[in-house]
Amino acid sequence: MAVICKLLTANYKIMFLEIVTPEAILFSSEVDSLTVPGVNGEFQMLNNHAPVVSVLKEGIVNIHVHSQERIELNDLKGKLTPHKDDDKILTLHINSGTLELNDNKAIILAD
Repeated sequence: MAVICKLLTANYKIMFLEIVTPEAILFSSEVDSLTVPGVNGEFQMLNNHAPVVSVLKEGIVNIHVHSQERIELNDLKGKLTPHKDDDKILTLHINSGTLELNDNKAIILAD
């Protein structure tokens, strides 16, 4: 049993998110989970989620971070803001976009 647990731990990857707009890279960091406004409804992705590609509609992207200690909100030009009820959730309003998640790396191309 110890060998199996060790192998699972060795293969564990943290989800990584990058949010890119035509103007700049808005966010690039490890995250715990991500909730996005898909065209067929809001959905959430956790660590080790199956690969997905989705079109996003206007709405709020919620980014669940473990902590904000390594995130400089001043560098984000005010686009990402802490959630009013939970400082471990960052929010971003988008007009539309595309999401790709594969191998625990999510990329959002946002307008």
